[in-house]
Amino acid sequence: MVELSLHVLDLIENSTAAGATTVRVSVRENPGENAIHLTIEDDGRGIDPELLARVTDPFVTTRTTRKVGLGIPLMKQVAEACGGELSVSSEKGKGTTVVARFRRDHIDRPPLGDMAATIAIAMATNPGTRFVYRHEGAGGVFEFDSFEVARALGDVPVTDPAAFQWTKQYLRERIERAQGSERV
Repeated sequence: MVELSLHVLDLIENSTAAGATTVRVSVRENPGENAIHLTIEDDGRGIDPELLARVTDPFVTTRTTRKVGLGIPLMKQVAEACGGELSVSSEKGKGTTVVARFRRDHIDRPPLGDMAATIAIAMATNPGTRFVYRHEGAGGVFEFDSFEVARALGDVPVTDPAAFQWTKQYLRERIERAQGSERV
C-alpha cells in the first residue's frame, strides 16, 4: 500500500469485522522524536492468546474467504522497514489495540496519506459504528467523534453523499491545521 492511511483503513475493517462498536484511531506526529505513531483500538471480540502470538504471520487468518491475512503483517513490515515497530495487544471479549511507530524521516516511509478520506469512508461504510479520531501534530491536537457528527446531521444519514463530502472536508481542514507546517 502506498499510504499509511490505507493500512489504517484495512485495520479499521478488521475491527468492524470483529464486531467493534467503537474504533479509536490516533495519529501522533512528533518531529521532536522523529516519529509517527499510529494507534487503532477497538472494542471488538478480541483475539485469543494462541492466535495473538501468530497474528503477524501472513498465513494466519480467521477469514474463510481467503487463506492469508495481510493487514497486520503488512503494517508490521512497513514499520520495521522504516526503523519502527508494531505491537498488537488484545483481550478476548474486550478488544484489540494495534500500535505502529515509524521513523519520520526514513526514506522508505510511505506518506501518511488521506486520513480524512479514511475516516469518512469508515463512517459511511459502517454507520452504526462510533469512530473517534485524534490527530496530534506541530499545529496542535484535533479530536473527532463520528457520533457527534451524526447527531449534528440529525435526519441526514452519514451515508448521504453530501454528508460524506462535508465530513471529509471538515476532517481534512482540521487535520491540516493540527499538522501545522510539519505535514507528512
